[in-house]
Amino acid sequence: MTLQPLPLLDFRSDTVTRPDETMRRAMAAAEVADNVIDVDPTIAELEVSAAKVLGMPAALWTPSGTMANLIALSVHLDRGDRFLATRGAHVLNNELGSAAWLAGGMPDILEHDAGPGRPTPDTLAAAIGSAAGPYYALRTTLLCLENTHNAAGGAVTPPHEHAQLLAVAKDAGLKVHLDGARIWHAAVALGVPVAALTVGVDTVSACFSKGLGAPVGSVVAGSAAFVEQARRTRQMLGGGVRQGGVLAAACLVALDRVNDLADSHENARRLADGLVEHGWEAATPDTNIVLVRVPDVPSTLDWLGSLGIQALPMAGKVRFVTHRDLSATDIEETLGRIKTGARA
Repeated sequence: MTLQPLPLLDFRSDTVTRPDETMRRAMAAAEVADNVIDVDPTIAELEVSAAKVLGMPAALWTPSGTMANLIALSVHLDRGDRFLATRGAHVLNNELGSAAWLAGGMPDILEHDAGPGRPTPDTLAAAIGSAAGPYYALRTTLLCLENTHNAAGGAVTPPHEHAQLLAVAKDAGLKVHLDGARIWHAAVALGVPVAALTVGVDTVSACFSKGLGAPVGSVVAGSAAFVEQARRTRQMLGGGVRQGGVLAAACLVALDRVNDLADSHENARRLADGLVEHGWEAATPDTNIVLVRVPDVPSTLDWLGSLGIQALPMAGKVRFVTHRDLSATDIEETLGRIKTGARA
C-alpha cells in the first residue's frame, strides 16, 4: 500500500493566504476605471477608507509594501541623506538595498535595547547626534520605525514608546516613516485603534496581504501634499496600474477583517507554548510570528519539511507565521507531528 503524503501545513508567511469566495466575489463585482488616465473608483474608495483607519489625511494604493516604503523614502530623502532604522528592519534587509540604490539614502542601524524591535530614546538621540558639523558630514534626516517588527518576531511597539521616539526625532528635525506592514496586528494585540499607533508620523505604509487574505496591495499614507508627490513616484517605479479596482476590492474586504487577526495571535501563542512543552526554545509571541532558536536552522527546516510542515529562517532562527488559512486544529496537528517525529 502506498502511503499518502501528509497535507502541508504552511507557516512560511502570512502572505500565503488565498482570497476566499467572499473576497473573490467582491473582486469580480468591482467597479473599475483606468487609474492612470482617470481615477479607479474602487481604488479611490480604498484610499479614503485606509487613510481614515490609519489616522492620516490621505493615502495611495501601491502594488506592494516594498514599493510603498520606497516611495516614502524617495520623497523624504535627498541623495546622500542618512536615515536610521532598527536592526533587522524590512527596509534594511528585505528590500534589495532600494533605500540606498533608488531613494539615495545612507542607512544606519539602531539596536533593540528597549526590547525586541525597539530602541530606547537615549539610543536614538545618540545616533542622531548633533546637527552641527562640517559641510561634508552626513545629514540625518529620517527615522524609519517598524510596527510590528518582523525580524524581532512580530514584536509590538506600544503607543507610549512610539511617542517617546517620535519626540526625540521631531526635536532633532527628523521626518518619521512607519513601516506598518503589520500595523493591523499591532493594533489588535494592543486593543487600540490603528490610528493610535501612527500619531506624529509623517508617513506610514500598511499591507493588506499580511494575514488578511488579499492577494496584492498596500497603501502609503501621509499629507495630501505627500500623496501628490508619492503618486508621481509610484508612476516612475511602474506602479501606475489601470483597472486596479479588482485588486483594491480585495483590500477593502481585508480592511473589514482586521479584528479576525486575534485568532492568528491566539494560534501563535498556542504553537509557541506547545513547542516549549516539547523542549523547543520558543519565544512567546506578541502577535502571529513565532521565532524558535535551534542548533541548526537548515537541518531543522529540512526535518520539519519531512513532516509536511513548512517554515522559513529569520534572524538566525526558525520562523513560524500563523494566519487565517491555519486553524486551531492545524496548530494541534502541527504539534502532534513534531512530537511524533521527535520520537521516530
